[in-house]
Amino acid sequence: MFAEERKQKILAILQGSPAVRVDDLGRTLKVSLASVRRDLADLERSGFLKRTHGGAVSNRLAGFELPLADKKDRHQPEKSAIAAFAAGLVQRGDTILLDSGSTTREIALELRHRSGLTVVTNALNIGWDLAASDVDLIITGGQLRPGILSQVGPIAERVIAGLRVDKLFLAANGIDLEKGITTPNLAEAQTKRTMIDSAAEVILVADHTKFGRITFGHICDLDRVHAIVTDDAVPERIAAAIEQRGVKLHIVSARRSADSSSSRKRHA
Repeated sequence: MFAEERKQKILAILQGSPAVRVDDLGRTLKVSLASVRRDLADLERSGFLKRTHGGAVSNRLAGFELPLADKKDRHQPEKSAIAAFAAGLVQRGDTILLDSGSTTREIALELRHRSGLTVVTNALNIGWDLAASDVDLIITGGQLRPGILSQVGPIAERVIAGLRVDKLFLAANGIDLEKGITTPNLAEAQTKRTMIDSAAEVILVADHTKFGRITFGHICDLDRVHAIVTDDAVPERIAAAIEQRGVKLHIVSARRSADSSSSRKRHA
């Protein structure tokens, strides 16, 4: 059996089961465990699944979240381009809320030398990045999620609910046309909903790998966000469907300056 045929069979198995084990796949496919692990690694790089200890789970129903240290370097060119464009949407005098996440952290790095801004965040790493910057910084407090470095729960939500910000830059783990915007952790999802309620404008920042994924905790439907900033590897079908729902879509290129990007304009 060729490698591509094995990979198709693995994906077919994952359609009927949210998780698979390496040893079970070896017996089913009648190949070595080393071959199965190579196939799973290739499928993970392509965004179809996430490997776990001894197996893998479907990327569409992943119920866990990688630690920040493990995901900060993934798709870095795309995240940098998204962040540069998103930072260009911020005007002097704005009050903005930066959600926790690797892409929102890139936005913080873009903004740290700008003055005349107030930044609220529930992310400890973003707070650290902005601690010596020119922005007026507010850190929400709350229960810390180790590895993720976000602060969530009632304390964070009370602080956020008492604020009104001009723009929220929202992060997510899954974006699906029907199931909406999701994240694996329920407490994180609730804190993000509080952020949405406190913002005049909600801007979702996410690279193309987040589209078509569904994770455990529902944040909101797509119509709750005003705009999405993503990279030019997002499928055309999904991009068109998002715009049909009235959400403004900014597509930026990881290969050229995001300053030259505009809504629904793709660049070589």
